[in-house]
Amino acid sequence: MSNTGKPCPFCTLPAERIINSNAFGVTIRDGFPVSLGHTLVIPKRHVGSWFEISQEEQQALMELLTKAQKVLEQEFNPDGYNIGINDGPAAGQTVPHLHMHLIPRYKGDQEDARGGVRWIIPEKAKYWK
Repeated sequence: MSNTGKPCPFCTLPAERIINSNAFGVTIRDGFPVSLGHTLVIPKRHVGSWFEISQEEQQALMELLTKAQKVLEQEFNPDGYNIGINDGPAAGQTVPHLHMHLIPRYKGDQEDARGGVRWIIPEKAKYWK
């Protein structure tokens, strides 16, 4: 159950959304993708933070992340990736169930992609100025 009293969307995933899985996690395509192939890696256990899962769970999620990258490479041939976790509301986490974003990047999808994830705080992104 989420903090809003609504069922957790990652605890109630329909089977047809699941691309891959292992003992500890699942992989799905993001429902609101920021790029073609945007993928999520989600633990099966309802837990909010990367820092609350065991090393075994972390390893299993990293294995799913690597497999997801290989699928994206074959399916879409992106030019790069952003990998991120919004861990806690102050970091922008909107679903209180841990999930990792694997965001394929394509040449030209941004005029200047330098800084990548640093753009979460725009005034600090351009450290090379």
